[in-house]
Amino acid sequence: MEELDLKDFETRIRVRPMAAGDFEAVVAMQELCFPGMETWSTEQLESMTAIFPDGQMVVEYQGRVVASCCSLIVDFDLYSDWHNWKEIADSGFIRNHLDDGDTMYGIEVMVHPEFRGLRLARRLYDARKQIVRERNLARIIVGGRIPGYGKRADEMSAREYVEQVMAKNLFDPVLTVQTANGFVLKRLIPGYMPADSASRGYATFLEWTNLDHVAGGQQRLHSVVPARICVMQYEMRGIDSFDEFEQQCEFFIDTAADYKSDFILFPELFTTQLLSTFKIRRPEQAARKLAEFTPQYLDFFTRMAVSYNINIIGGSTFVIEDDSLYNIAYLFKRDGTVGKQYKLHVTPAERRWWGVQPGPGVEVFDTDCGRIAILICYDIEFPEAARIAASKGARIIFVPFNTDERHGYLRVRHCALARCVENHIFTAIAGCTGNLPFVDHADVHYAQSGIFSPSDFQFARDGVVAECNPNIETVVIHDVDLQLLRRHRLTGTVQNWNDRRKDLYKILYYEDGQENTV
Repeated sequence: MEELDLKDFETRIRVRPMAAGDFEAVVAMQELCFPGMETWSTEQLESMTAIFPDGQMVVEYQGRVVASCCSLIVDFDLYSDWHNWKEIADSGFIRNHLDDGDTMYGIEVMVHPEFRGLRLARRLYDARKQIVRERNLARIIVGGRIPGYGKRADEMSAREYVEQVMAKNLFDPVLTVQTANGFVLKRLIPGYMPADSASRGYATFLEWTNLDHVAGGQQRLHSVVPARICVMQYEMRGIDSFDEFEQQCEFFIDTAADYKSDFILFPELFTTQLLSTFKIRRPEQAARKLAEFTPQYLDFFTRMAVSYNINIIGGSTFVIEDDSLYNIAYLFKRDGTVGKQYKLHVTPAERRWWGVQPGPGVEVFDTDCGRIAILICYDIEFPEAARIAASKGARIIFVPFNTDERHGYLRVRHCALARCVENHIFTAIAGCTGNLPFVDHADVHYAQSGIFSPSDFQFARDGVVAECNPNIETVVIHDVDLQLLRRHRLTGTVQNWNDRRKDLYKILYYEDGQENTV
């Protein structure tokens, strides 16, 4: 028996750069993989291979192109949203590719239906990872299709489908493969590619981190999810119904959403505007009557947060729990969940006129822009509360306030600025303006809403990020870079958090029956 030629048994498979001779096969493969969707044009493929040839690859199996991928390099700071495929992929022409960027963005991976099960996608992902390591990039980001969702869209939401896939109760031909290749699911993106009917336009935002990445020279500073904050300066005026209150609120929510704000902050007890809809003279009775609007208030702001895709700090309102009256601020997240923070320190006037009771403790909330806390008006004037919030990881403290004259407002403002210095955090304050004639103890208001930062070189000169003109109904919108806070805590001119004399003093607080110290 003649010696066997081992080459006869070899499977000739290799990953290589895409060439012009592959374009026809790539387009034909697209038609099979993504039926009904527009395929690459010759001009797009020519542009991609000319601008970033290493990022456009095919898998050749027995001389036949059976898989491919396309990608580009971008600066992550410029694309924190990842919501728009056309923008980040330049509609498939990748003219926005940056050789000196820090992130590889994966536009597409596809495998011919006849050759699935050969781990061809893994080969392409591994090839991408190798390029990332060789170029010392920080990560790979992909916006992944969920083509299996279309068949189940009538029985579950996209979020439920993705959760089932991640729990391995369902198989998705894209998401399952991507997570198996080391990608971490960050979130779900609606409207990513509307033409993708199989995915109902949805995509998943996934990331693979290069653990070998070494920052050159100095550590590169990334704006990790900069948060856009809208603070209200809400005019109190007489209204006739809750519907009218809703209309006024929705106008400002719509405005904040139009500017792609991540948060909108309403003032403390701006719901006392509803006291103008009925006539009860005794303050304690009026407060309890106002609390009856709580279900409508919660339903309205929950709908608004989801409808406008924005996190809403709904000011605060009176709420009755176990026959006690509380002043509570609610956080309405854009994922439809709700959190709440009781007012901790009750002013003498609130106690005397309304009968408000103090709440149990400081809450910190996880949001899609990091951890936040809410301290209601008077609470910001107690440094211990902000210190506890910062110790729990809060990087923004939202302060809905309601003051009737300038001295009260200045107490809130000065203390909010001080908390930024003490804890290396941002604070945002929002108050009411205008008048409510014939509404006892909620008749006049003074406010100048704003956003504040620590006082150091990398922040605003006077610690004021943005500020409204006083006593007019308006909003102010501004971005805050949360990564600057981390850097400031480590390298600031002064480092108040690190330089605390814990050998001399500490804050002792109680939570869930346990003693805690800061």
